[in-house]
Amino acid sequence: MPDFRVKPGTTSTFRRLKSPIADIAAFDEIIQTLIHRNPLGCISYYARQRHHPPVEKLREMYTAKFEYRNGREKRIGTTIEMYDSVEGYETGVAAVISNMANIASHRGKVRHRKKADLFSVMLRCHDPNGEMYFLSLARDRVTVSSYTDDEIRRRVERWTDGVPGLA
Repeated sequence: MPDFRVKPGTTSTFRRLKSPIADIAAFDEIIQTLIHRNPLGCISYYARQRHHPPVEKLREMYTAKFEYRNGREKRIGTTIEMYDSVEGYETGVAAVISNMANIASHRGKVRHRKKADLFSVMLRCHDPNGEMYFLSLARDRVTVSSYTDDEIRRRVERWTDGVPGLA
């Protein structure tokens, strides 16, 4: 079986955050700022017979974690729910908390474990030099991948240094 080989020229780097992004609202604000204010200076482009924005959301995943506890506060069950949008996450969390049939089945109170939730979004960015790269943001890290020009990495580093939630 052949081994995977590093492709010459492209690079991937990541930064683990000192503390996870506080909550879904703070995470979504960072993503919306990237897309609408475009602090990385990306440019729109035309490919595959359509126009693409400078920063384009390719994939997003939001995971909510819950546990069920009995009257003595002993954990008696857990569940994980995954959503593909912020709106789905928010309405899904409310639905799980208010689902009386599910609560009765577990015979305990449901608790949303917000600090254990996971968020991730992958964005495609088109640099002014013509290079396409990917920026992945998760609750605990930022990853830049598929770039060759180190100026892209430096630009992303300067941006992350200036965002309070990513320090």
